[in-house]
Order: sequence, then structure tokens, then C-alpha cells
Amino acid sequence: MESNGIIDIQFWRLCAAYVFVVILLVIVKRRGISREREIIIATFRMTIQLFIAGYVLTYIFNDPHPVITVTMLGAMSIFSIMNIFKQMKFSLKRQIKWCIACSMMTGPIITLLFFNGIVIDFTPWYEPRYVIPIAGMIIGSAMTGLTLALKNLYEGMTSNRDKIEAMLMLGAAPKKAVKKYVDQAFDSAVLPTINNMLGMGIVFLPGMMTGQILAGISPTVAIEYQIAVILGGLGGVSLTVIIFILLSYKVFFTKNAQLDL
Repeated sequence: MESNGIIDIQFWRLCAAYVFVVILLVIVKRRGISREREIIIATFRMTIQLFIAGYVLTYIFNDPHPVITVTMLGAMSIFSIMNIFKQMKFSLKRQIKWCIACSMMTGPIITLLFFNGIVIDFTPWYEPRYVIPIAGMIIGSAMTGLTLALKNLYEGMTSNRDKIEAMLMLGAAPKKAVKKYVDQAFDSAVLPTINNMLGMGIVFLPGMMTGQILAGISPTVAIEYQIAVILGGLGGVSLTVIIFILLSYKVFFTKNAQLDL
């Protein structure tokens, strides 16, 4: 069925797509991989959350208001922060949680303001049709990057504790003693985005571009938006992670420059 030139997926056809989940469940079951529960929960949550998001966005798009847009941005940021907390397998100090929150509230917002005001330049500034999807991609990229950075920073400092303490005993400043592991954490955060950039257009077409083309938008216009969004995501990850690193590495040391993990 087509609506304004766009194919509208019928309900039963959409349900047919869940056969891929069934295939995955069969594979993990046959291979003895204990992932059935996680797959079912993830599929259920994804479906419910996206349907709710669809109805909410429809309401917001039909009646745009700056308060609603700002509230949505705040909710997205808070959810991303809580998601980072949950993904950590180790306990987080209160100071580290503050660094995560500050980074996630600063890096993506700076990127979003620049992106919306300079790159796209639309009015009004709170137009949810632009602000919310773009913010979602930038915040999502920043959340993934910060999660990787924190995990790698903690693992690097934990597994190399003796080396760091040896450098401290030889008179090295905390910043210099952990520089190698901080740089590795930053690299791990931006590497997935860089790898995606290397394969785009040849190995695969990104989701946003594919969606726009399926919606009937010219491929050249879709490319422009995709390039802008990818660069915006890269900027969001970079700013968020560097702010986090600059704020957090000192938390791993006492006032006497002793390593405290």
C-alpha cells in the first residue's frame, strides 16, 4: 500500500519481520548460548518503546512548543546518563557520576546548538521535527562513546596499576602517569564512528540516509543530511569524551597523588 508515494508497511508484513528474531533464537539455542531471555526482552522493549515514541512524536510534531522540545531533550539526556550507569559492571564513585552527567549535559548540547544554528539553520529553533531526531543521534553517539571510554579507562588503569604507581613514585604527575590510558580510552570512544565513516557509501548505506531515500527524498539531499549528521555525531562524541576525561582522571587520585581505584 502506498501513501503519497511511500510504501506503508502493512501490520502483518511488519510482524513477518520478527521471523529474524526467531531465527536468532534458534541459532543461540542450538549453539548453547544463553541469550534467549536478553533477545526476547530487547525485542519486546524495542517494539514498545518505538511505538510509544512514534505516537508521542506525532503529537509533538502537530503541536510544537519550546517547553515540550526542551523537556524532551532533558529526558533524553537523563535517560542516556542512567543508561551509562547501568552498563558499568563496577561501582562508580559519586564524583565519577557527576563527571558523566556534566559531560553528557555539555558535549551533546554544544554540538546540537552549533549543528542546528550553523549547519542546518532552521526556524523556529525549537522545531521538534529537526531538533529531536538530530539530538537523538548526537546524544546516542555520545552515550556509546562515553561508555566505551569509561570502560577502557577503568580497565586500563586497573590492569596497569603497578606501572602507574611506579611512575608516581618516580615523581611523575598524575596527568602524565595516566596519559597513555586516557589516550587509549579516547581512541576507543571515537574509533567506532571513524570505522563507520570509512565504510559509508561503499560497504553500506547508513540508516538515516536509507530511511530518507525510502521516504522519497532525493539521494543527493539524503547524502547531505547524512554527512552532516555523521560529522555532528563525531563532534558530539569527541567533545563529550574529552570533557569527561579532563574532569574525571583526577578523581582516580587522592589529594596526595596516590592512585585510588
